[in-house]
Amino acid sequence: GLDPDHPLLSDNAVYLREHTPNVTTLPQMFRRVGYSAARIGKVFHYGVPGNIGTGGYDDPASWNRTINPRGRDVDEQDQIFSLVPGSFGGTLSWLAAEGEDNEQTDGIAAEEAVELLERYADNEKPFFLAVGLFRPHVPYVAPKKYFDMYPPEQIQVAPKVPEGYLDTLPEVVQRSLLRLPEQVNLPEHVAKQAMQGYYASISFADAQLGLVLDALDETGLAENTIVVFTSDHGYHMGEHGYWQKPTLFENSTRVPLIIAGPGVETKGSKTESFAELVDIYPTLAAMCGVQAPGFLSGVSLVPILKDPSASVRDSAFTQAVFKLSKGSGYTVCTSRYRFTRWTEGGGANNTELYDHESDPEELHNLARDPKYADVFKKMSALLDERIADAAEPPEGIMQNHEQFKRNGLN
Repeated sequence: GLDPDHPLLSDNAVYLREHTPNVTTLPQMFRRVGYSAARIGKVFHYGVPGNIGTGGYDDPASWNRTINPRGRDVDEQDQIFSLVPGSFGGTLSWLAAEGEDNEQTDGIAAEEAVELLERYADNEKPFFLAVGLFRPHVPYVAPKKYFDMYPPEQIQVAPKVPEGYLDTLPEVVQRSLLRLPEQVNLPEHVAKQAMQGYYASISFADAQLGLVLDALDETGLAENTIVVFTSDHGYHMGEHGYWQKPTLFENSTRVPLIIAGPGVETKGSKTESFAELVDIYPTLAAMCGVQAPGFLSGVSLVPILKDPSASVRDSAFTQAVFKLSKGSGYTVCTSRYRFTRWTEGGGANNTELYDHESDPEELHNLARDPKYADVFKKMSALLDERIADAAEPPEGIMQNHEQFKRNGLN
């Protein structure tokens, strides 16, 4: 429920309460009002595949119960193909696995979720259940039948970026796009295999989600259970000449968000309204009639769930930290423009501006175009506002903010 600058969390591999000891997490809020809160799989950070089967960087105070599934995908790492042999968690890698869905970690997670839902239906106690699927995180591991759904010869690879494209970007962006040299200018047949693995992993995950949703229906819990489906980030599959995460382009900053169940008055509708992941916390609190903590960065999306034409935001804000390329940046997106500023450089040399009306793929940086000087000024001011808001430390949930900053932990 917080922007990263609030709890000073600029890295995944940390325990939340090292920086925000008094924070109330989303599941913890529900625990405090009598809900049973359970976690299955990856919710707080996990190294993949190294932390699978463990608690990872979990927050024990958030849960009544935790389940750490571990499947054959962990034991069969020696069979996984990787562009860098032996490297999986941040490198394009894949395996069309033998065996059935329920032998894989996410298949086990789905079965555990079904079992928990059956128990919840029997005891009628209110519950908060977080099911964190590992796929389609690399390595892309799924049973062979899902790979067979996507023959490589039918896969279209993203077109190459225009000549001189990198020169139009700030230096920190150039470094970040080139930071994994083994994933630059992939041969087409390798690119197709990677995309096949990614698509297979998505379909495998989708099948596991289907098992959980079926259980909601079969137990009767669907009538009074809110379901939120989302992801932690978007993804590149060759766009901008880049693969995986993280960037501040639309490919990486846009995430799926589906909310279903009681309280959604326009079922099956889509909306063009903006939302941020920090909005999920106050939205669920409002939908369940629970008083949310005052420190949250997000806003409730309930007005949009009642009327898809409603709006609670006029922009979407995203932050990224690139440790390997030693840069960080902020971006804000409106209905037409995206404006990005990096911590390195100055003026137009550390900024990007894209017009989605003429350039939906964000390939033409207009930050130095005099025709867009007024747009540049307005978007820069908007980003300043969002950065300032994100940097304002919440009261009462963390150790001394200034001391952390002096120690360089921000």
